Amino acid sequence: MSHTLDIVSSVAGRQVNLPILVNILIIVSESKVEFVATNLEMSVKANLRAKIEEAGTFTAPAKTLSDYIHLLTEDQVEISLKENELKVSCGNSSTKIKGTPADEFPILPEVEASHIYLLLGEPFRQALSQTAIAAAKNEIRPELSGVNFSFFTERYRGLVLAATDSYRLAEKKVSVAQGEDGCNCIVPARAAYEMARLLGLEKKNDEIQARVLISNTQLLFQYDNYEFSTRLIDGKYPDYTQIIPAAFKTTATFPLEVMINKIKAASLFTTAGVNAVSFDFNASNNTVGISSMSTQKGEHSSEIDADVTGEENSILLNHRYLLDGLLQMSGDIELLMNSADAPCLIKEKGKEDYLYIIMPIRQ
Repeated sequence: MSHTLDIVSSVAGRQVNLPILVNILIIVSESKVEFVATNLEMSVKANLRAKIEEAGTFTAPAKTLSDYIHLLTEDQVEISLKENELKVSCGNSSTKIKGTPADEFPILPEVEASHIYLLLGEPFRQALSQTAIAAAKNEIRPELSGVNFSFFTERYRGLVLAATDSYRLAEKKVSVAQGEDGCNCIVPARAAYEMARLLGLEKKNDEIQARVLISNTQLLFQYDNYEFSTRLIDGKYPDYTQIIPAAFKTTATFPLEVMINKIKAASLFTTAGVNAVSFDFNASNNTVGISSMSTQKGEHSSEIDADVTGEENSILLNHRYLLDGLLQMSGDIELLMNSADAPCLIKEKGKEDYLYIIMPIRQ
């Protein structure tokens, strides 16, 4: 039961205007118990098998119920409803949790899907995590606060996820197990993170397929014993492909962990808000110099061995944006660039399914 509550409880949030939304709706039918939570933008339903004595509905505070169930040490939990209180019994402990009648809980709209796809759970989870990091944190341009889903385009016969806040861009290609019609939609970044979280809860997520259903206004995602739905962002996603450089003048290949360590050291000596770290690519010595300077904190410089081909080059990058991308990768990394004023690209060596582009800080 604690696992089922983990699935739904994070969607129930603080709602001053509609206090009922901090509650979980509990629907007890003849064969199962269904838990439902919503914040009106996203909703999640999860099923739990149970021995049922009497059907009914009720709502209880998500945090209180989840926190208490997690503290119980025995597997068997008995729940009953008396007046407006849930009685929860387990072993030699018993508690009563005050709740609210179910008729105050909003009715969730049905998703009338026009497109249906099947994807493997773990690759889909990874793709959501790798792209949502680049979505805009504000909604000044609503479409940039989401992750763009493109199914079966001329560029790729599968799913392409992309996100950009205009300072960096993340794009990931994912194969689709079933479904072949073209479709494009923008999923709020908050919903993408929530889907990734839900997929990460399941130990079997490398075996189970995720079912994705899309309508004009909503996306429904079904996996294992739960389903998650979110509203879609209305709008047209910008054609980001034109900022992906076709060729590069300098390529540097280096071990991921070494570079992350050096960037973190350099980040301690940057100006807050600017986060500028300088990278100097030396092809004759096969090194990358990493340096930073702050008028208040001091300065730092270091160097790592790398395989540098092409022209000598340098670029100034926001270390936070760079680390966000690098932390989604593994193994040896390639950084490709043209000049100090042009976007640079990072990707895992030998792989083309994930790319991360960063705009330079102009000096």
